[in-house]
Amino acid sequence: MPQDADSEPAVTRLTITVWDHPQAVPRVWHLRCDLAAGDHPDPAGACAVLDRAADPFAPVPPTALCAQVYAGPQRATIEGHWRGAPIYATYKRTDACENRRWLALAAALQPSNAP
Repeated sequence: MPQDADSEPAVTRLTITVWDHPQAVPRVWHLRCDLAAGDHPDPAGACAVLDRAADPFAPVPPTALCAQVYAGPQRATIEGHWRGAPIYATYKRTDACENRRWLALAAALQPSNAP
């Protein structure tokens, strides 16, 4: 879509922070998706999974019925700007609904080639 001369492009600049367990030192990656870049181990894969998700930053609705199936102690945050809009989202694996959100963004939260 063409832009007005006075408008700035809708940029994507995200910081992804992941804790493998409560006492873990977090892994922190910076990701740009206008042209996939940053220090994320797989910027193209992370941007692609975020692009494919219907609403990657939406929390579990408070009225959702979620099976109490614990999937692990991992937690994560994604914050910054997505297509120009400010976002802040948290992820965890404490029940089936939260784990579903985690797994949908696994390429961003748990890249296979992460150190």
